[in-house]
Amino acid sequence: MKRIAVLGAGLGGTIMAYELRDRLGRDVEIHLLSKGATYSFVPSNPWVAVGWRGREEIEVDLRPACAKRNVTLHSQGATRVHPGENRVEMTDGSSLDYDYLVIATGPDLAFDEIEGFGPHHHTQSVCHIDHALAAKEAFDRLVAKPGPVVIGAVQGASCFGPAYEFAFILDKALRDARIRDRVPMTFVTSEPYIGHLGLDGVGDTKGLLESALRSKHIKWVTNARVNRFEADKVVAEEINEDGSVKTTHEIPSAYTMMLPAFRGVEAIKGIDGLTNPRGFVIVDKHQQNPTFPNIFSVGVCVAIPPMGKTPVPVGVPKTGFMIESMVTATAHNIANLIAGKEANAQGTWNAVCLADFGDGGIAFVAQPQLPPRNVNWSSQGKWVHAAKIGFEKYFLYKVKLGKSEPFYEKLALQALGIDKLKAVNFDS
Repeated sequence: MKRIAVLGAGLGGTIMAYELRDRLGRDVEIHLLSKGATYSFVPSNPWVAVGWRGREEIEVDLRPACAKRNVTLHSQGATRVHPGENRVEMTDGSSLDYDYLVIATGPDLAFDEIEGFGPHHHTQSVCHIDHALAAKEAFDRLVAKPGPVVIGAVQGASCFGPAYEFAFILDKALRDARIRDRVPMTFVTSEPYIGHLGLDGVGDTKGLLESALRSKHIKWVTNARVNRFEADKVVAEEINEDGSVKTTHEIPSAYTMMLPAFRGVEAIKGIDGLTNPRGFVIVDKHQQNPTFPNIFSVGVCVAIPPMGKTPVPVGVPKTGFMIESMVTATAHNIANLIAGKEANAQGTWNAVCLADFGDGGIAFVAQPQLPPRNVNWSSQGKWVHAAKIGFEKYFLYKVKLGKSEPFYEKLALQALGIDKLKAVNFDS
C-alpha cells in the first residue's frame, strides 16, 4: 500500500490530506504531519487582534476529522525532511517513511532580519493566533493610553492584504472605542505604490485603497525599507526608483504591526535541489520538484519569483484560490503517478481575494495572477465584510467535517459572475 505524507496542517495541508483521500479512496495511507492537533484559521487573526474573535472561535481539533477520513495525524511536528531516504524525521526522534510527500508547511517568519522586529520585541503580528492574542493585549493598552500607530509590511514581504485589512479593522475598532481622534495612523509599505499587493495591482486597487486610506485619515509611505523598530518609533528609508534614499522617516508609534518577509521552515531549508536559497520549495508547473519527483509542494512555501524589479523588494502572494488550485492539481498528479501515468495537471494560479475592512472591504479577481490578464477586476462594498465572515464559517465547517470542496472558485463563479475560472488545467 502506498504511503503519502502531507507536511503541514494549515490552509493548504489540511485540505490536501482530505482531497487525497477523496481522490484515492482507502487504498493508500495518508499521514498528516503537524505541530499540534489544532487547525487555526489564520485569515481571522486580524479580528482576534482587536477582540472580535477568540481562539476557540477560529480553531478546530483535527483529531476527529482525521479519524473520520482515515487520515493518520502526527501532532509532534517534524524536524527534517530527508528526500534521498524518502523519510521525514520527527521531533520525538521517530521517522516516517513515505512514497510521496507533499510539503505544505507555510512560511517561517523572518522577524530576525530587522532590528527590534517581532512580537518578542517592539512590534505586533497577526501571522499566528498566539501573536494575534498578544496584539489584542497591546490593543487594550492602546485604548487605555492612545498614541500613534504604524501598520504595514516590510521589505521582502509577499502578503500585503492582511496589512491593509488590519489597518482598516483597527481604524473601525478605535472608532468604536471613541478614541480614533487621538490615534494618528500611518501605513508603511515596501510596495512601489498603494494597492500594488505584490501583483502590480488588480483592477483599480490603487485608486480604491488610496481613497480608502485617505477617507480614514491614514497617511502612507511607499517604497519603504525599514531600518529598525524601537519602542516608540519606526525608522524607515523611502527609496527612489534608482535605489537611492529619498527620505529617512522616524515615525512615532505606540502600537506597530507590520508583516514580515517569509522564508522556508528549518525542516526543509538548505536541501540541495529541493529548496531555493530562501528556503522555498522548487516546483514545476505540476507542483512537482524536479530533483525529487515524488515530492510535491503547495501553498506559501512554494518558490515563486517576484513579478518584476521594484525599488524595494516585494514578493508575490499565494492567495487562497491559488492554493486550492495547487491542491487539486497535486492530488490529481499523485493519483496519476500511482496509476503509472505522468503528472499532467497544473494549478491555474488565479487570484481571488476578499479584503475585509471591518465594516466593508475590497474584493478582486486576477486571471491569471500576474499581468497581462484576461480578468482584472476589483470592487468594494459592505458585502465584502459579509462574504469574509461567510468564508470563515464555511472553511472552519469543512475542516471540521473533513471536506475538501473548493471555496474560491465558487465565489468567483457565483458571487462575482466570472465565467470559466477553472481551478486546474491539463497538459495537452
